[in-house]
Amino acid sequence: MAEAFGWGALGAAALLVGALIAYLLTPSRQLIAVVMALGTGLLIGSVSFELVADALEHQAVALVALMVLLGAAVFSVGDWRLAARGGGERKDSTGAQADGRALAIVLGSVLDGIPESFVLGLTVLQGGVSLALLVAVALSNLPEGMSSSSGLKAAGWSRGRVLGMWSVVVLVSALAAAAGYVMLDPASGRTGALVQSFAGGALLAMLANSLLPEAYDVEGVVTGPLVVVGFAISLALSAV
Repeated sequence: MAEAFGWGALGAAALLVGALIAYLLTPSRQLIAVVMALGTGLLIGSVSFELVADALEHQAVALVALMVLLGAAVFSVGDWRLAARGGGERKDSTGAQADGRALAIVLGSVLDGIPESFVLGLTVLQGGVSLALLVAVALSNLPEGMSSSSGLKAAGWSRGRVLGMWSVVVLVSALAAAAGYVMLDPASGRTGALVQSFAGGALLAMLANSLLPEAYDVEGVVTGPLVVVGFAISLALSAV
């Protein structure tokens, strides 16, 4: 469990790195969007190769598909509720967060980090952390930290306040990874397959709701090829 906690914290720590980059170097929206698109492709690959493919070895296609849909629905409802409370622009890099509520922004960021960290814990349980998934999580968290922190900086948040927020997210992500390790016992392969499918659906919804819109706003039609490059990298890493 401690190992899963550590990997979850490491993957989420890219949020803190992104925040420091935003406050110290002021990265361009173009750079942030490129990394977002690549990270999206990596995570889509991880959902395909690490979650759904494994779940299909233990459960029927119909049940896997149903749990993917359920995971997406649960995430989307949570995202919708937080957006209504002022957390909908949490990843914007231009300062739109000024109109939102701090608590909703924090909770929204926590919500984004839980599914991917939960799955990281699962891969540790299966014999060792997945390199492809770890890289995907880090590469999706880095631009999230840069984009959100750039916006929060423009909205008047201090560096200490932003780093404190991301520290909370890192802690929750580490706990989610530990939970994934504890809850998905190898003896319950069929139940674990359903949880994998649920987490995969939540991850896909997070990418569609949170990362892709911001990337497309900046990169336009180039976003698609960048996502595919990320997917290809995930494919290569999964073979390592």
